Amino acid sequence: MRHRFIQTKSLRERLLEEAQTLREQARLLPFGPVRDAALKKARQAEAAAHMDDWLASPGLQPPKNEDNHGRN
Repeated sequence: MRHRFIQTKSLRERLLEEAQTLREQARLLPFGPVRDAALKKARQAEAAAHMDDWLASPGLQPPKNEDNHGRN
């Protein structure tokens, strides 16, 4: 059987908390690839939170179907 978890926080909140935690961890790390990776993951989590906001927005419109499909 699968164990189900009921989330108490929204996806956006969890992503932003993760980004904040990663940035705090990166501050403690010396400059280098490990720190860069932590900052990159933080930026990705923030971008995902913004995408979640955008996808959940009531004003979201589907893409317009253009005859030329974006070609000039």
